[in-house]
Amino acid sequence: MERYNLFIDGRQTPPNSDRWFDSDNPFTAEPWAEIARGDAVDVDRAVRAAHQAFIQGAWPAMSASQRGLLLHRLGDRIAAEAARLAAIEVRDNGKLYSEMHAQLQYLPQWYYYYGGLADKLQGSVIPLDKKGYFNYTRQEPLGVVAIITPWNSPLMLLAWKLAPALAAGCTVVIKPSEFTSASTLAFVELLGDVGFPPGVVNVVTGFGAEVGSPLVEHPLVRKITFTGSDTTGRHINVQAAREFKHVSLELGGKSPNIIFEDADIASAVNGAVSGIFAASGQTCIAGSRLLVQDSVHDAVVEKLLALARSATMGDPMEAGTQVGPITTRPQYEKVLSYIDIALADGARLVLGGAAATRPACGKGWFVEPTVFTDVHNSMRIAQEEVFGPVLSVIRFKDEEEAIAIANDVRFGLGAGVWTSDIGRAFRMSERIQSGTVWVNTYRAVSYMSPFGGYKDSGIGRENGLDAVNEYVQTKSVWINTGAASGNPFVIR
Repeated sequence: MERYNLFIDGRQTPPNSDRWFDSDNPFTAEPWAEIARGDAVDVDRAVRAAHQAFIQGAWPAMSASQRGLLLHRLGDRIAAEAARLAAIEVRDNGKLYSEMHAQLQYLPQWYYYYGGLADKLQGSVIPLDKKGYFNYTRQEPLGVVAIITPWNSPLMLLAWKLAPALAAGCTVVIKPSEFTSASTLAFVELLGDVGFPPGVVNVVTGFGAEVGSPLVEHPLVRKITFTGSDTTGRHINVQAAREFKHVSLELGGKSPNIIFEDADIASAVNGAVSGIFAASGQTCIAGSRLLVQDSVHDAVVEKLLALARSATMGDPMEAGTQVGPITTRPQYEKVLSYIDIALADGARLVLGGAAATRPACGKGWFVEPTVFTDVHNSMRIAQEEVFGPVLSVIRFKDEEEAIAIANDVRFGLGAGVWTSDIGRAFRMSERIQSGTVWVNTYRAVSYMSPFGGYKDSGIGRENGLDAVNEYVQTKSVWINTGAASGNPFVIR
């Protein structure tokens, strides 16, 4: 059993409680590491260390260019450690090593990109309507940022928040998911190697009530950025509003993946499988509602089932594995419960529908790739986020009905459109209510392109130029260059 401590003020430190909790390997269903169980005392220590690092010392004394150089160096260190960090993530969350290693190899680009942006956060000179004044604006960092990350892609989703926050000049306290904390604790050890001052990045691990709530409520935290369920996101938003804290919330999804009759069916089916069975469906952008036009419905379903049946399940560290386990025992049970709900509501099960018992799956928390047809959009299986390898196939007649079904859900994170008609591609992209629309592809992301949700899928944007603006505030500066003082009781 490996043991991981907290990371506060540049040092590994044991928790105030002197308690640790197990982190389970989803493939073996057995604990492999002990994680420090933080509490409100640890949160206070971490936030105060971050606040101190923000207001004085080496970090605020650095130029923006110097901060950017540190981010570049961090990217280099991640590249050198990609294989090791990926293996830790697989052991902790059960996702495929092939995907985690690819993510870790791509991850340095976030730190390079925002390292390059660090010294380009510039204000403006305002050409005022008033003579005798000079007015300009400054972009200033918000302060201490609380970063709360989920269990499905810990280091990738951490980078989406950490890189722009550091580029802006903020300091941070990270609370990773209690299910997948190990890779974050391994990652932050790299910060001292490249020269980040102590206190700039801190990690407190533990549970929501003991760490998450004290972190969100701490008076020195000025912003909370969170990825996770809409239920938790709503709670965080309420807590943050009490003290007018800034928030970025990337929440759930129930994304429509829409196949029209003029689509390249083979490519569309490949995209449908990628959208729901890759990562065992444990992505917020999972294309869990497959909308198929009536005229090609049967052909699409036939090809879909053939491809899904061929998926190899087993050890996520093996190169040939295509579908790994569900990351947590509670999530595994939740996915199975939604299969029962769909059956009770009248959906037709055409593939899977049970825990996987293949020998290659061992004792792990595996669910067979599952497909339902005859799904109506009002069913719970079509309205609620399952976060597992469960696909609902829904028929539609024409473009108008496809739009109506796609938007008839409280989420709006992603959507896919498969068509050879360029006019339809533009029309659908305009009318679908989601933060991202993919046309003839699915599940593509980049550090250069903004990502976020409509409706219950969240607030704010990550990635691209938009993300760094989430961590700064604008200050307006007025300088009198010769204007008369005038009547002191009248606004200038």
